[in-house]
Amino acid sequence: MAAKGLEGVVVAQSRLSDINGEVGELIYAGYDIDDLARNTTFEEVCYLLWNGELPTPTQLEEFSAHMRKHATLAPEIVEMIRNYPKDADPMAAVRTAVSALGMFDPDADDITPESVRHKAMFLTAQTPAIVAAFDRVRNGKEPLDPKPGLGFAANFLYMLNGEEANETRVRTMDVALVLHAEHGMNASTFAARVTAGTLADVYSAITSAIGTLKGPSHGGANVEVMNMLREIDQSGEDPGAWVRNALSGGKKVMGFGHRVYKATDPRATVLRELADKIMAEAGETRWLDLSDRIRAVMAEEMEKKGKKIYPNVDFFSASVYSTLGIAMDLFTAVFAIARMPGWTAHLMEQYTDNRLIRPGSDYIGPRDRKVTPLAER
Repeated sequence: MAAKGLEGVVVAQSRLSDINGEVGELIYAGYDIDDLARNTTFEEVCYLLWNGELPTPTQLEEFSAHMRKHATLAPEIVEMIRNYPKDADPMAAVRTAVSALGMFDPDADDITPESVRHKAMFLTAQTPAIVAAFDRVRNGKEPLDPKPGLGFAANFLYMLNGEEANETRVRTMDVALVLHAEHGMNASTFAARVTAGTLADVYSAITSAIGTLKGPSHGGANVEVMNMLREIDQSGEDPGAWVRNALSGGKKVMGFGHRVYKATDPRATVLRELADKIMAEAGETRWLDLSDRIRAVMAEEMEKKGKKIYPNVDFFSASVYSTLGIAMDLFTAVFAIARMPGWTAHLMEQYTDNRLIRPGSDYIGPRDRKVTPLAER
């Protein structure tokens, strides 16, 4: 019997992360995600995924400085972004720019460990600059180079919004990136590894990952959550009544449940706390208030059916990203920024112990059919 969607099929061994969906546990290289989110930066998590250990203060300083050197876009890439259609899909914009980076790299086809590590850092540093430049250009603004002295999350918000964010906003962005940096053999990671399994270059593999993440069944869940929140807000309908009507009509309430989590998504717990802090500071709590009301009604309705359902990380990331000044159609592109270290870490593993990924399939079509000879037609 075929495993539809490869569910339950183990396709690789990895030291990068583990998910125990039954108890709501996610670890990166042995560290619980809650611990990492509260006590590390995104740069530290990148280092952890690529090296298997957290950096010392000296290693982190050198690593962060090296990362910043790669954060400025080449003029050719900026010019290409200027020529994008103004209504281009942000994920198409990122996918195209990353693919183009490979053409400007004379060592693109070098997949030795040292070269792959270098490309991992380069792509992780370049992606936020690509997203920010695209958004600014389409809004008639000039792209900004990263600012010396700012960390990864702070620079992204600066390049995007044109001003330095305060400590609360920077920390919120940093934690959101940490929470999305790695998540096992998800669809986009698997796509990257399949491409790398052919010994294609890093840029090709990452382009495959970005294309896979673009699909709404994978990367677009928080966009759907934000659409739902806006729909309820604009309708003026009581959130509880909206949820009950949606459930009775067979409509999905976005942001609940997860393919691998049967308990609370541990990332959602951390992001909910950050949402509370950042929105209180901004003086705009309507999205969080609305989210909490939806969550409470969902819990009540599921309890009536003897079931439990929990909000996932997308349920809160939608309103958090909006509060940070990130346009809704950029949400999935921000996901790509965060997942770049995870994708590239998986490529390091794939290239080191490679085998062409070539699963079989169960043929269920007809047999014994015959073609009428040409002479008899």
